[in-house]
Amino acid sequence: MILIRLFFEFFKAGLFAIGGGLATLPFLQEISQSTGWFTQQDLMDLIAISESTPGAIGVNAATYAGFHTFGLVGGVVATLGLIAPSVIIIILVSKVLEKFKESRLVEEIFYGLRPASTGLIAAAGFSVVLATLVNLNGLTSDPAGAFNWFGIVLALILYWAIKRWNRHPVLYIGASAVIGIGAGYLHLFG
Repeated sequence: MILIRLFFEFFKAGLFAIGGGLATLPFLQEISQSTGWFTQQDLMDLIAISESTPGAIGVNAATYAGFHTFGLVGGVVATLGLIAPSVIIIILVSKVLEKFKESRLVEEIFYGLRPASTGLIAAAGFSVVLATLVNLNGLTSDPAGAFNWFGIVLALILYWAIKRWNRHPVLYIGASAVIGIGAGYLHLFG
């Protein structure tokens, strides 16, 4: 039963996450909240791992979440659920694309989808920043302690380094991973 639900939840994400990639993150948050299969911290780990591994973030995230939920079979089922809508839509669209290639209506529909995709990606980015750098529960008890100052400083340093040196993103991802691992060990053993 869990495999059917896993497929269905990721099928919905694949069907409605227009723009793919980061646009799937709001759907992953909803899956996390409605199923309890993974926590917000798991979701942050999922994003970090998906962003730092080759391949599409949505597919990597589905594989990770499915594996985390039900092992190897869960990873395969979640990934298939996520990509199935795209495959179905591509097959259907390819059948009628030639007929409607010059259609003004089709052009306007795709034009209208751009802001929706941009909004989903912006919302996902905002929620990642908020979840990573701010603890909303801590805002009432200790406003200064509600911020992840280490993360904020690291983000500012990375922003400055990217603007200053314009190196390949893998360099910054790797440096961030090393710094994050180091900080985690210092926090654990310090």
